[in-house]
Amino acid sequence: MATAIVGANWGDEGKGKMTDLLARESDIVVRFQGGANAGHTIINDKGRFALHLLPSGCFNPAVTNVIGPGVALNVRAFAKEVADLKAAGIEPRLAVSYRAQVLLDVHKELDALEEIRLGKASFGSTRSGIAPFYADKYSKIGFQVCELFHLDKMEDRIKLFCDRKNPLLTGVYGKPALDPAAVKAELAELAEIVRPYATDTNKLLHDAIREGKRILLEGQLGTLKDPDHGIYPMVTSSSPLAGYASIGAGIPPYAITDVITVVKAYSSAVGAGPFVSEIFGDEAEELRRRGGDRGEYGATTGRPRRVGWFDLPATRYGCEMQGATEVALTLVDALGYLDEVPVCVAYEIEGKRVDTFPPTPWLWDAKPVVEKLPGWKCDIRGARDWDALPAAARDYVLWIEKNLGVPVTFFSTGPGRDDVIRRGKRARG
Repeated sequence: MATAIVGANWGDEGKGKMTDLLARESDIVVRFQGGANAGHTIINDKGRFALHLLPSGCFNPAVTNVIGPGVALNVRAFAKEVADLKAAGIEPRLAVSYRAQVLLDVHKELDALEEIRLGKASFGSTRSGIAPFYADKYSKIGFQVCELFHLDKMEDRIKLFCDRKNPLLTGVYGKPALDPAAVKAELAELAEIVRPYATDTNKLLHDAIREGKRILLEGQLGTLKDPDHGIYPMVTSSSPLAGYASIGAGIPPYAITDVITVVKAYSSAVGAGPFVSEIFGDEAEELRRRGGDRGEYGATTGRPRRVGWFDLPATRYGCEMQGATEVALTLVDALGYLDEVPVCVAYEIEGKRVDTFPPTPWLWDAKPVVEKLPGWKCDIRGARDWDALPAAARDYVLWIEKNLGVPVTFFSTGPGRDDVIRRGKRARG
Protein backbone atom coordinates (compact mmCIF):
# COMPACT_ATOMS: atom_id res chain seq x y z
CA MET A 1 0.00 0.00 0.00
CA ALA A 2 1.32 3.44 -0.92
CA THR A 3 0.20 6.83 0.38
CA ALA A 4 1.06 10.03 -1.47
CA ILE A 5 1.68 13.20 0.53
CA VAL A 6 1.30 16.17 -1.79
CA GLY A 7 0.51 19.89 -1.70
CA ALA A 8 -2.73 21.59 -2.68
CA ASN A 9 -1.41 25.07 -3.37
CA TRP A 10 1.87 26.82 -4.26
CA GLY A 11 4.04 24.67 -2.01
CA ASP A 12 5.27 25.31 1.55
CA GLU A 13 2.12 23.71 2.97
CA GLY A 14 3.92 21.51 5.52
CA LYS A 15 4.43 18.27 3.58
CA GLY A 16 7.77 17.56 5.24
CA LYS A 17 6.25 17.60 8.70
CA MET A 18 3.48 15.22 7.66
CA THR A 19 5.97 12.87 5.99
CA ASP A 20 8.20 12.91 9.06
CA LEU A 21 5.17 12.13 11.23
CA LEU A 22 3.82 9.30 9.10
CA ALA A 23 7.25 7.82 8.37
CA ARG A 24 7.07 6.32 11.86
CA GLU A 25 4.25 4.16 10.55
CA SER A 26 5.93 3.35 7.22
CA ASP A 27 8.68 1.17 5.80
CA ILE A 28 9.80 3.26 2.81
CA VAL A 29 9.65 6.97 1.94
CA VAL A 30 10.17 8.02 -1.68
CA ARG A 31 10.92 11.44 -3.16
CA PHE A 32 9.36 11.17 -6.62
CA GLN A 33 9.99 14.53 -8.33
CA GLY A 34 11.66 17.91 -8.11
CA GLY A 35 15.13 18.74 -6.91
CA ALA A 36 16.97 20.92 -4.42
CA ASN A 37 14.94 23.97 -5.43
CA ALA A 38 12.52 23.72 -2.52
CA GLY A 39 12.84 22.61 1.07
CA HIS A 40 10.92 20.74 3.73
CA THR A 41 11.47 21.99 7.27
CA ILE A 42 11.40 19.26 9.89
CA ILE A 43 11.22 19.82 13.65
CA ASN A 44 11.34 16.74 15.84
CA ASP A 45 13.10 15.37 18.92
CA LYS A 46 16.39 15.36 17.00
CA GLY A 47 16.33 19.07 16.22
CA ARG A 48 15.37 21.40 13.40
CA PHE A 49 16.32 20.48 9.84
CA ALA A 50 15.77 21.84 6.32
CA LEU A 51 15.82 19.04 3.75
CA HIS A 52 15.96 19.82 0.06
CA LEU A 53 16.63 16.49 -1.66
CA LEU A 54 16.53 13.83 1.02
CA PRO A 55 13.16 12.25 1.83
CA SER A 56 11.65 13.39 5.11
CA GLY A 57 11.72 9.85 6.49
CA CYS A 58 15.45 10.13 7.20
CA PHE A 59 14.89 10.62 10.93
CA ASN A 60 13.39 7.17 11.38
CA PRO A 61 16.19 4.56 11.45
CA ALA A 62 13.96 1.69 10.29
CA VAL A 63 12.82 3.55 7.17
CA THR A 64 14.44 3.16 3.75
CA ASN A 65 14.54 6.55 1.99
CA VAL A 66 14.47 6.44 -1.79
CA ILE A 67 15.42 9.04 -4.40
CA GLY A 68 13.20 8.04 -7.32
CA PRO A 69 13.89 8.29 -11.06
CA GLY A 70 11.71 11.40 -11.33
CA VAL A 71 14.05 13.49 -9.15
CA ALA A 72 16.57 16.07 -10.40
CA LEU A 73 19.55 14.74 -8.46
CA ASN A 74 22.09 17.36 -7.43
CA VAL A 75 24.66 14.88 -6.16
CA ARG A 76 26.76 17.40 -4.24
CA ALA A 77 23.70 18.84 -2.50
CA PHE A 78 22.63 15.27 -1.69
CA ALA A 79 26.04 14.51 -0.17
CA LYS A 80 26.02 17.70 1.92
CA GLU A 81 22.60 16.87 3.38
CA VAL A 82 23.78 13.37 4.24
CA ALA A 83 26.90 14.78 5.90
CA ASP A 84 24.85 17.32 7.87
CA LEU A 85 22.53 14.61 9.17
CA LYS A 86 25.43 12.37 10.15
CA ALA A 87 27.02 15.28 12.00
CA ALA A 88 23.79 15.51 14.00
CA GLY A 89 24.01 11.80 14.84
CA ILE A 90 21.46 10.67 12.25
CA GLU A 91 22.32 7.75 9.96
CA PRO A 92 19.67 7.65 7.23
CA ARG A 93 19.07 4.52 5.18
CA LEU A 94 19.26 5.73 1.57
CA ALA A 95 18.75 4.30 -1.90
CA VAL A 96 19.17 6.28 -5.12
CA SER A 97 17.57 5.02 -8.32
CA TYR A 98 19.90 3.96 -11.10
CA ARG A 99 17.44 5.74 -13.38
CA ALA A 100 17.52 9.11 -11.62
CA GLN A 101 19.27 11.76 -13.69
CA VAL A 102 22.04 14.00 -12.39
CA LEU A 103 22.00 17.78 -12.32
CA LEU A 104 25.28 19.34 -13.45
CA ASP A 105 27.02 22.63 -12.71
CA VAL A 106 26.09 23.96 -16.15
CA HIS A 107 22.39 23.54 -15.34
CA LYS A 108 22.70 25.93 -12.39
CA GLU A 109 24.80 28.31 -14.47
CA LEU A 110 22.23 28.41 -17.28
CA ASP A 111 19.36 28.87 -14.81
CA ALA A 112 21.05 31.90 -13.24
CA LEU A 113 22.07 33.40 -16.60
CA GLU A 114 18.53 33.18 -17.94
CA GLU A 115 17.03 34.82 -14.85
CA ILE A 116 19.53 37.66 -15.22
CA ARG A 117 18.76 37.99 -18.93
CA LEU A 118 15.01 38.14 -18.29
CA GLY A 119 15.37 40.83 -15.64
CA LYS A 120 11.96 42.06 -14.46
CA ALA A 121 10.29 39.38 -16.60
CA SER A 122 12.07 36.56 -14.73
CA PHE A 123 10.18 33.60 -13.26
CA GLY A 124 11.55 34.00 -9.74
CA SER A 125 13.62 30.83 -10.11
CA THR A 126 15.72 29.60 -7.19
CA ARG A 127 18.56 29.26 -9.75
CA SER A 128 19.01 25.64 -8.75
CA GLY A 129 19.19 24.45 -12.35
CA ILE A 130 15.83 22.70 -12.38
CA ALA A 131 14.38 23.98 -15.67
CA PRO A 132 17.59 23.40 -17.69
CA PHE A 133 17.91 19.95 -16.11
CA TYR A 134 14.42 18.82 -17.10
CA ALA A 135 14.83 20.40 -20.55
CA ASP A 136 17.86 18.17 -21.08
CA LYS A 137 16.10 15.13 -19.66
CA TYR A 138 13.23 15.42 -22.13
CA SER A 139 15.59 16.39 -24.95
CA LYS A 140 17.27 13.03 -24.22
CA ILE A 141 20.74 14.42 -23.61
CA GLY A 142 20.88 14.01 -19.82
CA PHE A 143 22.80 11.43 -17.81
CA GLN A 144 21.29 8.75 -15.58
CA VAL A 145 23.02 7.64 -12.40
CA CYS A 146 23.68 4.20 -13.87
CA GLU A 147 25.55 5.78 -16.80
CA LEU A 148 28.05 7.41 -14.45
CA PHE A 149 29.58 3.98 -13.89
CA HIS A 150 30.17 3.40 -17.61
CA LEU A 151 31.84 6.62 -18.71
CA ASP A 152 34.20 4.75 -21.03
CA LYS A 153 31.13 4.21 -23.24
CA MET A 154 29.85 7.77 -22.94
CA GLU A 155 32.30 9.80 -25.02
CA ASP A 156 29.83 10.42 -27.86
CA ARG A 157 27.03 11.31 -25.43
CA ILE A 158 29.22 13.78 -23.57
CA LYS A 159 30.28 15.40 -26.85
CA LEU A 160 26.62 15.66 -27.93
CA PHE A 161 25.76 17.28 -24.60
CA CYS A 162 28.48 19.90 -25.05
CA ASP A 163 27.56 20.50 -28.70
CA ARG A 164 23.99 21.25 -27.64
CA LYS A 165 24.98 23.56 -24.78
CA ASN A 166 27.81 25.55 -26.30
CA PRO A 167 25.84 27.64 -28.83
CA LEU A 168 23.66 28.77 -25.93
CA LEU A 169 26.55 29.51 -23.60
CA THR A 170 28.70 31.33 -26.14
CA GLY A 171 26.11 32.83 -28.48
CA VAL A 172 23.36 33.94 -26.08
CA TYR A 173 25.18 34.50 -22.81
CA GLY A 174 28.74 35.23 -23.94
CA LYS A 175 30.24 32.59 -21.68
CA PRO A 176 33.05 30.08 -22.31
CA ALA A 177 32.20 26.83 -24.07
CA LEU A 178 31.98 23.54 -22.21
CA ASP A 179 34.98 21.23 -22.49
CA PRO A 180 33.93 17.56 -22.92
CA ALA A 181 36.91 16.47 -20.82
CA ALA A 182 35.78 18.71 -17.96
CA VAL A 183 32.21 17.39 -18.17
CA LYS A 184 33.51 13.81 -18.10
CA ALA A 185 35.62 14.64 -15.03
CA GLU A 186 32.56 16.12 -13.29
CA LEU A 187 30.52 13.01 -14.07
CA ALA A 188 33.32 10.79 -12.74
CA GLU A 189 33.42 12.80 -9.51
CA LEU A 190 29.66 12.48 -9.07
CA ALA A 191 29.86 8.74 -9.73
CA GLU A 192 32.11 8.17 -6.73
CA ILE A 193 29.87 10.24 -4.45
CA VAL A 194 26.63 8.48 -5.37
CA ARG A 195 28.03 4.95 -5.88
CA PRO A 196 27.36 3.71 -2.29
CA TYR A 197 23.66 4.56 -2.61
CA ALA A 198 22.86 3.67 -6.22
CA THR A 199 20.61 0.67 -6.76
CA ASP A 200 17.61 -0.69 -8.65
CA THR A 201 14.89 1.07 -6.69
CA ASN A 202 12.20 -0.23 -9.07
CA LYS A 203 12.89 -3.75 -7.82
CA LEU A 204 13.13 -2.54 -4.22
CA LEU A 205 9.69 -0.91 -4.41
CA HIS A 206 7.95 -3.68 -6.33
CA ASP A 207 9.29 -6.25 -3.86
CA ALA A 208 7.99 -4.03 -1.04
CA ILE A 209 4.52 -3.89 -2.61
CA ARG A 210 4.39 -7.67 -2.94
CA GLU A 211 5.45 -8.01 0.70
CA GLY A 212 2.71 -5.64 1.87
CA LYS A 213 5.09 -2.96 3.13
CA ARG A 214 3.90 0.60 3.70
CA ILE A 215 5.24 3.21 1.29
CA LEU A 216 5.04 7.01 1.55
CA LEU A 217 5.43 9.05 -1.62
CA GLU A 218 6.68 12.56 -0.84
CA GLY A 219 5.94 15.36 -3.28
CA GLN A 220 7.59 18.75 -3.60
CA LEU A 221 5.72 22.05 -4.17
CA GLY A 222 1.98 21.89 -4.91
CA THR A 223 -0.76 21.67 -7.50
CA LEU A 224 -0.52 25.28 -8.63
CA LYS A 225 3.13 24.77 -9.62
CA ASP A 226 2.32 21.85 -11.92
CA PRO A 227 3.47 22.53 -15.52
CA ASP A 228 0.15 21.32 -16.98
CA HIS A 229 -2.42 22.25 -14.34
CA GLY A 230 -0.78 25.13 -12.49
CA ILE A 231 -0.28 28.86 -13.08
CA TYR A 232 1.71 28.32 -16.28
CA PRO A 233 4.32 29.55 -17.10
CA MET A 234 5.18 30.44 -13.46
CA VAL A 235 5.46 26.77 -12.57
CA THR A 236 8.08 24.16 -11.78
CA SER A 237 9.45 21.72 -14.36
CA SER A 238 8.20 18.41 -12.96
CA SER A 239 4.73 17.35 -11.89
CA PRO A 240 3.97 17.61 -8.15
CA LEU A 241 0.67 15.74 -8.62
CA ALA A 242 -0.07 12.42 -6.95
CA GLY A 243 -0.88 11.06 -10.41
CA TYR A 244 2.78 11.48 -11.33
CA ALA A 245 3.98 9.72 -8.19
CA SER A 246 3.70 6.27 -9.74
CA ILE A 247 5.93 7.38 -12.63
CA GLY A 248 8.42 9.39 -10.59
CA ALA A 249 8.76 6.62 -8.01
CA GLY A 250 8.44 3.64 -10.33
CA ILE A 251 5.39 1.83 -8.95
CA PRO A 252 2.04 0.87 -10.50
CA PRO A 253 -0.78 3.44 -10.17
CA TYR A 254 -3.06 0.98 -8.36
CA ALA A 255 -0.55 0.76 -5.51
CA ILE A 256 -1.45 4.30 -4.44
CA THR A 257 -4.48 3.87 -2.19
CA ASP A 258 -4.47 7.16 -0.27
CA VAL A 259 -3.67 10.74 -1.23
CA ILE A 260 -3.10 13.03 1.74
CA THR A 261 -3.21 16.55 0.39
CA VAL A 262 -1.59 19.10 2.67
CA VAL A 263 -3.44 22.42 2.91
CA LYS A 264 -2.34 25.57 4.69
CA ALA A 265 -4.86 27.46 6.83
CA TYR A 266 -3.88 30.59 4.92
CA SER A 267 -1.95 31.04 1.66
CA SER A 268 1.72 31.58 0.86
CA ALA A 269 3.84 31.50 -2.26
CA VAL A 270 7.42 32.07 -3.40
CA GLY A 271 8.17 33.34 -6.88
CA ALA A 272 6.26 35.17 -9.57
CA GLY A 273 2.69 34.58 -10.73
CA PRO A 274 -0.91 35.53 -9.97
CA PHE A 275 -1.92 35.22 -6.31
CA VAL A 276 -5.49 36.43 -5.93
CA SER A 277 -5.81 36.40 -2.14
CA GLU A 278 -2.42 38.06 -1.54
CA ILE A 279 -2.18 40.75 1.14
CA PHE A 280 0.45 43.46 1.51
CA GLY A 281 2.11 45.90 3.87
CA ASP A 282 1.81 45.63 7.64
CA GLU A 283 -1.07 43.17 7.36
CA ALA A 284 1.11 40.79 5.34
CA GLU A 285 4.15 41.26 7.55
CA GLU A 286 2.16 40.37 10.66
CA LEU A 287 0.90 37.13 9.11
CA ARG A 288 4.36 36.35 7.70
CA ARG A 289 5.93 36.87 11.12
CA ARG A 290 3.47 34.52 12.83
CA GLY A 291 3.59 31.78 10.19
CA GLY A 292 5.64 28.64 10.70
CA ASP A 293 8.20 28.23 13.44
CA ARG A 294 10.45 31.02 12.14
CA GLY A 295 8.10 32.98 9.94
CA GLU A 296 7.27 32.65 6.27
CA TYR A 297 10.71 32.50 4.71
CA GLY A 298 11.80 29.94 2.13
CA ALA A 299 13.66 26.89 3.47
CA THR A 300 15.92 26.86 0.39
CA THR A 301 16.35 30.55 -0.46
CA GLY A 302 15.47 32.40 2.75
CA ARG A 303 13.29 34.70 0.64
CA PRO A 304 10.21 36.16 2.36
CA ARG A 305 7.14 34.38 1.06
CA ARG A 306 4.17 36.21 -0.35
CA VAL A 307 1.19 35.63 1.94
CA GLY A 308 -2.57 35.89 1.74
CA TRP A 309 -5.77 34.50 3.18
CA PHE A 310 -7.12 31.00 2.63
CA ASP A 311 -8.09 30.70 -1.04
CA LEU A 312 -11.06 28.37 -1.42
CA PRO A 313 -11.21 28.22 -5.26
CA ALA A 314 -7.46 27.52 -5.52
CA THR A 315 -7.45 24.98 -2.69
CA ARG A 316 -10.55 23.12 -3.85
CA TYR A 317 -9.02 22.91 -7.33
CA GLY A 318 -5.73 21.75 -5.82
CA CYS A 319 -7.44 18.94 -3.92
CA GLU A 320 -9.41 17.89 -6.99
CA MET A 321 -6.32 17.71 -9.19
CA GLN A 322 -4.43 15.75 -6.54
CA GLY A 323 -7.31 13.30 -6.11
CA ALA A 324 -7.31 14.00 -2.38
CA THR A 325 -8.78 11.26 -0.23
CA GLU A 326 -8.04 13.26 2.92
CA VAL A 327 -6.61 16.62 3.94
CA ALA A 328 -3.92 17.55 6.43
CA LEU A 329 -4.57 21.14 7.52
CA THR A 330 -1.55 23.03 8.84
CA LEU A 331 -0.78 26.31 10.63
CA VAL A 332 -4.24 27.06 11.98
CA ASP A 333 -2.43 28.16 15.15
CA ALA A 334 -0.87 31.07 13.23
CA LEU A 335 -4.28 32.74 12.91
CA GLY A 336 -5.03 33.01 16.64
CA TYR A 337 -4.28 36.75 16.76
CA LEU A 338 -7.21 37.71 14.51
CA ASP A 339 -10.61 39.00 15.72
CA GLU A 340 -12.05 37.73 12.46
CA VAL A 341 -10.39 35.40 9.95
CA PRO A 342 -10.72 36.53 6.31
CA VAL A 343 -11.18 33.83 3.67
CA CYS A 344 -11.32 34.16 -0.11
CA VAL A 345 -14.47 32.28 -1.12
CA ALA A 346 -14.61 33.19 -4.82
CA TYR A 347 -13.11 35.50 -7.44
CA GLU A 348 -14.55 38.47 -9.25
CA ILE A 349 -13.51 38.31 -12.90
CA GLU A 350 -14.78 40.80 -15.47
CA GLY A 351 -17.53 41.82 -13.07
CA LYS A 352 -18.79 38.27 -12.47
CA ARG A 353 -18.41 35.98 -9.47
CA VAL A 354 -16.38 32.87 -10.29
CA ASP A 355 -16.26 29.94 -7.85
CA THR A 356 -13.77 27.81 -9.79
CA PHE A 357 -10.03 28.21 -10.38
CA PRO A 358 -9.47 29.39 -13.97
CA PRO A 359 -6.40 29.19 -16.23
CA THR A 360 -3.70 31.82 -15.73
CA PRO A 361 -4.85 34.66 -18.04
CA TRP A 362 -8.07 35.14 -16.07
CA LEU A 363 -6.22 35.14 -12.74
CA TRP A 364 -4.18 38.28 -13.42
CA ASP A 365 -7.21 40.57 -13.16
CA ALA A 366 -9.19 38.51 -10.64
CA LYS A 367 -10.21 40.13 -7.37
CA PRO A 368 -10.85 38.14 -4.19
CA VAL A 369 -14.37 37.82 -2.83
CA VAL A 370 -13.66 37.85 0.90
CA GLU A 371 -15.81 36.72 3.79
CA LYS A 372 -14.88 36.75 7.47
CA LEU A 373 -15.22 33.93 9.95
CA PRO A 374 -15.11 34.35 13.75
CA GLY A 375 -11.64 34.32 15.26
CA TRP A 376 -10.73 32.46 18.44
CA LYS A 377 -8.31 35.07 19.85
CA CYS A 378 -6.10 32.71 21.80
CA ASP A 379 -2.96 30.66 21.39
CA ILE A 380 -3.69 27.04 20.41
CA ARG A 381 -0.08 26.22 19.56
CA GLY A 382 0.77 22.69 20.61
CA ALA A 383 -2.86 21.68 21.35
CA ARG A 384 -3.53 17.97 20.89
CA ASP A 385 -7.14 17.60 22.02
CA TRP A 386 -9.78 18.45 19.42
CA ASP A 387 -12.59 18.77 21.95
CA ALA A 388 -10.58 21.20 24.09
CA LEU A 389 -10.04 23.65 21.24
CA PRO A 390 -12.03 26.90 21.14
CA ALA A 391 -15.29 26.45 19.25
CA ALA A 392 -14.28 29.06 16.64
CA ALA A 393 -11.05 27.17 15.84
CA ARG A 394 -12.98 23.92 15.39
CA ASP A 395 -15.54 25.72 13.26
CA TYR A 396 -12.79 27.09 11.01
CA VAL A 397 -11.48 23.58 10.37
CA LEU A 398 -14.99 22.26 9.77
CA TRP A 399 -15.76 25.15 7.39
CA ILE A 400 -12.70 24.23 5.31
CA GLU A 401 -13.62 20.54 5.39
CA LYS A 402 -17.19 21.22 4.26
CA ASN A 403 -16.18 23.56 1.44
CA LEU A 404 -13.39 21.34 0.14
CA GLY A 405 -15.57 18.25 0.26
CA VAL A 406 -12.65 16.21 1.65
CA PRO A 407 -12.29 15.03 5.24
CA VAL A 408 -9.67 16.86 7.33
CA THR A 409 -8.01 13.94 9.09
CA PHE A 410 -4.99 15.84 10.43
CA PHE A 411 -5.03 19.24 12.06
CA SER A 412 -1.64 20.77 12.85
CA THR A 413 -1.32 23.15 15.80
CA GLY A 414 2.41 23.82 15.81
CA PRO A 415 5.74 23.11 14.12
CA GLY A 416 6.72 20.04 16.15
CA ARG A 417 6.29 16.51 14.86
CA ASP A 418 3.62 15.70 17.45
CA ASP A 419 1.76 19.03 17.39
CA VAL A 420 -1.01 17.33 15.44
CA ILE A 421 -4.59 16.35 16.15
CA ARG A 422 -5.88 13.32 14.27
CA ARG A 423 -9.52 13.07 13.30
CA GLY A 424 -11.78 10.57 11.60
CA LYS A 425 -10.11 7.65 9.84
CA ARG A 426 -6.68 8.81 11.07
CA ALA A 427 -7.68 9.29 14.70
CA ARG A 428 -5.84 6.14 15.79
CA GLY A 429 -2.94 6.38 13.36
